[in-house]
Amino acid sequence: MKTQRLITGFLGLWLACFSWTSCNQQAKHPTDTTTSGTIHISVDISYEPLMDSEIKVFETQHPQAHIIASYKPEADCFKDLLNDSARLIIVTRDLNEQEQAYFKSIKEPIVSKILAWDAIAVIVNPSNPDTNMTVDELAKITTGEYHGKPVQLVFDEENSSTVRFIIDSINHGKPLPSYAMAANGPSQVVDYVASTPNAIGLIGVSWVSDPYDTLALSFLKKVRVVGLKTASETRYFKPYQYYIALKSYPLTRAFYFILREPYYGLGTGFVNFLASDKGQLIIAKYRLFPALMNIVFRDATIQ
Repeated sequence: MKTQRLITGFLGLWLACFSWTSCNQQAKHPTDTTTSGTIHISVDISYEPLMDSEIKVFETQHPQAHIIASYKPEADCFKDLLNDSARLIIVTRDLNEQEQAYFKSIKEPIVSKILAWDAIAVIVNPSNPDTNMTVDELAKITTGEYHGKPVQLVFDEENSSTVRFIIDSINHGKPLPSYAMAANGPSQVVDYVASTPNAIGLIGVSWVSDPYDTLALSFLKKVRVVGLKTASETRYFKPYQYYIALKSYPLTRAFYFILREPYYGLGTGFVNFLASDKGQLIIAKYRLFPALMNIVFRDATIQ
């Protein structure tokens, strides 16, 4: 008998009809609408390929809309939101209490929502025989408590969301070791690991997934993706969409938008697109798991 697992998202997105009381306080002369105008947004560098695709499709549908994206470390995205130089940011965490209090104090509407579930992949050189690792073993490497063969730990950016996630969730506040380094972006992490036998890279999964594999089962051949498991698990998991969806893969994280817009503008139009079926399908293409679609997993018997 086949069993069925239902992963439910929800797409009744209330963004299309924001009910902010402050909408009456909108700018006197807005220069954009939900489908036209120009806005600047800041995006965590982990999502550059994905957001380039989303923007391209949105602008094709709405030729009078122009979304100018700046890709940068997550910490800088939040700075842009707070100083009002970016109306919309795409990041891996929600507003913290201090940030929420700030927007409440200035009586400005702010909205955030999870668009998808993402994961951090651990990658090694193809010559490295260690293709499985426990989370405890990874923690020893990322805190400097590892005493095995020399390794070079490499991240995408110094203040990136990947660094923050590892320090918060794996290191439990402990700093990175002296053998950790920052590359100049995610693509440089892949290139460095591909050419350095003892390197261990940590990077958003969309950067190492093969976009031409329709089954979402292939990773880039220039590096090897490590399987991970927690102490309570009996098997290792790689960051495939299925395991991200079930949270079986240990380094799973959320993918948020945070919008600061006092009227129905282009930011509202774009996040509505990201939450639509088309926007969510683009997210799925880049190996994240869409949070706002109803997706059914079924066990199948292969004969």
